[in-house]
Amino acid sequence: MTEETDNTPSGATDEAKPVTLTQAIRRSAIGLGIFAVFTAGIIAVTQTLTADLITANEREFEARALYELVPESLRDNDLLETAFVVELAGMSDTQLLRLNREARWYQARMNGDVTAVILPFVAPEGYTEPIRLIAAIDISGTLLGVRVITHKETPGLGDQIETSKSDWIYSFNGESFDTIEPDQWQVKKDGGVFDSMTGATITPRAIVRAVARTLTFFDTNREVLLSTTPGSAGADS
Repeated sequence: MTEETDNTPSGATDEAKPVTLTQAIRRSAIGLGIFAVFTAGIIAVTQTLTADLITANEREFEARALYELVPESLRDNDLLETAFVVELAGMSDTQLLRLNREARWYQARMNGDVTAVILPFVAPEGYTEPIRLIAAIDISGTLLGVRVITHKETPGLGDQIETSKSDWIYSFNGESFDTIEPDQWQVKKDGGVFDSMTGATITPRAIVRAVARTLTFFDTNREVLLSTTPGSAGADS
C-alpha cells in the first residue's frame, strides 16, 4: 500500500481568511473604476468614429438641398465649387445667422454672373435644440426656398418642417421684405402672417424669425454676397 501524504502547506488553515468590509468596498471601488474607464474609452472612441460620419452625412444632405433650391435656369456652375466661409472680410452682422460653428455659403452663377446665394443659418430657439437650415435667395432678395439640414424636433409635431412630412417649409418660397413687411415675419399667433403647424408653435416661430434675420443679413451684405470675388476667402474646392 502506498502511504497517504498530507500536501497541506505548513501553517495553512482549513478555512480562508474572511474578507473585511473595508476590503470588499475597496475591491468594488477598483472594479467600478476599471469599468468606468473602459466604458468612457468605448464612448469616446464611438463618438470620434461617428462624429465624422454624421458631419459627412450632413454635408451630403446639404449638397443635395443646394441643387434642389436653385433651379437650373439660374445656374450653370457647380455650386460646391463656389463655396465660401461665412465670415469674409467686408461682411457685417454675421451674428444674425446664429451660427455656432464654421459654415459655408454658396453662389449660383449663370454665364459668370451671380444669380443667387445659399446661406446657412440656425434657429436657436428650437423646441429641443437649435435647428440648422439653409436659404436660397436671388439677387432681388427673394427667397427661392428654405430647407432644414438637421433638427431634433418632436416626431409628429415639430418634424413637420421636413418636406417629407408636410409642405409648411414651402411657405417661404417667393417671399421677401417686399412682399411681407419685416415686422410681419411672425407666426399668426404672434400677429404675423405665417401659419403655425398642427399642434406646434415653438418650432415654426423659431424658423420664421430665423429666416427673417437671414434676409436682413442678405440685405446688409448684398454687395459682398453678389460679388464674383467676395472678400479674401478662397473658394472651397
